[in-house]
Parts: sequence; C-alpha cells; structure tokens
Amino acid sequence: MGNSLKAILAFVPSNKCQKYLLEDLEEMPVDKMVDLSGRQMRWLPVHICSFRELVKLYLSDNNLNHLPPELEQLQNLQILALDFNNFKALPLVVCTLKQLCILYLGNNKLCSLPLELRLLQNLKTLWIESNCLQYLPEVVCELSLLKTLHAGSNALRTLPPQLQRLQELRTIWLSGNLLSEFPPVLLDMPFLEVIDVDRNSIQFFPSLAHLPGLKLVIYDHNPCRNAPKVAKGVRRVGRWSEETPEPRKRSGAVIEITLDQKPLLPPATKTEPE
Repeated sequence: MGNSLKAILAFVPSNKCQKYLLEDLEEMPVDKMVDLSGRQMRWLPVHICSFRELVKLYLSDNNLNHLPPELEQLQNLQILALDFNNFKALPLVVCTLKQLCILYLGNNKLCSLPLELRLLQNLKTLWIESNCLQYLPEVVCELSLLKTLHAGSNALRTLPPQLQRLQELRTIWLSGNLLSEFPPVLLDMPFLEVIDVDRNSIQFFPSLAHLPGLKLVIYDHNPCRNAPKVAKGVRRVGRWSEETPEPRKRSGAVIEITLDQKPLLPPATKTEPE
C-alpha cells in the first residue's frame, strides 16, 4: 500500500478503512509481536488491546497523539515503541504497563514526563531523545533498574543530582544538548561505562580517571580547551584523543591538533530486553 493512500485512509475512522490499514491483523501473531510502524495511523485500533499476551508493540513513525485506555489490558508488554509520533504528553495509560523493559519515546514533542512513570520499575532502557525537554525530569531518577538512558537532542543544560541514585545505569547519551559544563553528577557515578556528551558547549572537562567502570567517553564537537583525563584502557572520542596529542605551547602560542573522526553514535536498531 502506498504511503499517500495510507495517509488519506488514516483520516477515515470507519472500521473498514482501519482494517485496511492494519492489513487484516485480527489475531495475535504467534511471536507475540505487533509492528504497526509507518502506517500513518492517527489512533491505535482498540482491538489490538485484546491481544493480552502481546510482548512487543511497535507504533513508530505514525501520527499518534493519544492512546486508548484499553491499552492497560496489555500487562505482558515488555517493549513499546512510540517514537516518531506527535505526543505532547505521555499518555498515562503507558505507566500502567508494569512489565515494560524498553520504552521508546524519541522524536515526539514532550516537554516533561508524568510522575506516574515511576510505576515502571522494570524499565531498563528509556529513549527520550529529540523532544522538547529543557531539563531531565526527576522522575527518571526513580527508575531503579534503568541501564540505558538516551536523552540526546533536547535542550538540557544540566542534570539533577538525584541521577546518581540509578546505580544500574551503565550508558548515558546526552549528545546535542545545551550543556555548558560537564554534568557534576556524572563524576559521582563510578558504575557508568559509556558517557556521550558530543555536540554540547562544554569548554572544560574534569578528570574522569577515577571512574572505574568507564569504557568509552564521547566528547567531540565541544569548544573544549582540554581532553578529559581517563584511566588506562578507556577509549576517548574527540579532540586530542589517544590518536593525537593535546595542544602544546610553543613560543607563547597554542597549537591545536584536531581529530577528524566521526563519533560513535547510539545503536540505530532497537534492542531487546536482557
């Protein structure tokens, strides 16, 4: 079905048109996964919520801005993808899905997250990149099992000190924000393995050599005057990384050697729960 035809049918609320968009999806697939990505949908057909054993539901790249309350019936759901939609607020029904391990909310219009998000105590991966967040909602700091946080391409200027409560957190992606200094709270999180602060406005990096778990730090595309010091074996991606020396003074002048290397990016493919 062509995308133009889908876009037209998406405006028609009749059951026949919606059935056409779903391509006769009337029974739950054997693999307990439903992928309705890229269907130009403006609402989720309620009958999908009758698939009570559903484990994975992908609704990416649609025109959704709300979800039906019947979604609460999917209490076995572990993966929910709502990225690339038109959500201005996270529907509270999502917070009733207590088995969720992975939640994709990227590329929406979210300015905040509801306090009810704290109910998702099994959440291990949260994608909130490319939204309208000017601060990291403190409720994120209550997700005690969170291992991976993707919060890039927002308008974050700092991180809350409560973030250090997340002792299971291993990877944090903060690329493309408005950080003017390296977030101090990250210096108190020795369990972090990957820190990405690429494409911010950080001018000076403190030493990260005391972080025993650190494996990779990405700090490229910052107006920094120094490279972060790291322990032996930790990879750095940015100016004056392990492949090139830091600037040296000669006759009062500073000679800068830049590294023309593409930074590593977060995984493009969606991950499965561990």
